[in-house]
Amino acid sequence: MKRIRKEKAMSLDVVAEQTGVSKSMLATIEKGDANPSIGVLGKIMSGLRVDLQDLTQVPQGDVYLVDVENLEPTKKVPGQYKVWTCFPIADNRMVEIYRIDIEPGGVYESGSHGERTKEYITMLKGRLTIHLEQEVYTVEKEQFFRFESDQPHVYTNEGTSTISFISFFVVY
Repeated sequence: MKRIRKEKAMSLDVVAEQTGVSKSMLATIEKGDANPSIGVLGKIMSGLRVDLQDLTQVPQGDVYLVDVENLEPTKKVPGQYKVWTCFPIADNRMVEIYRIDIEPGGVYESGSHGERTKEYITMLKGRLTIHLEQEVYTVEKEQFFRFESDQPHVYTNEGTSTISFISFFVVY
């Protein structure tokens, strides 16, 4: 919403006036600290003259910067892991990109991602253990790993500090 508001050169005061939603509620929504009701979303869409997909999808274009520090995790289990969706598959229907952090001793279980899907792992920090069917693999900082993700798999952090990696899903 903030991106759209800035593109339209509108202040929060103007958006509040146009939508009938309070300035404080709009600010809270922009920070990601509130989940607006369907009614509030309708008012925002009407006031900004946008569709729901404009508010919920990553903007299309040739250039888009994702700053994980400013994103809310899309999945989070305290003491275990956090997952951020950096680029959803809806962008292009071929590639999906996530940042995943796993706490010491943390486990993240993932189901199959469907047929004809490869997963690519790029380690940013630490050492990741990946369990695939009967095999166990380790991937360390600055290493890369690829596998067919049409099977359940488990990521574990057996170390003493948080690990971070990027996961790319490619549909072929």
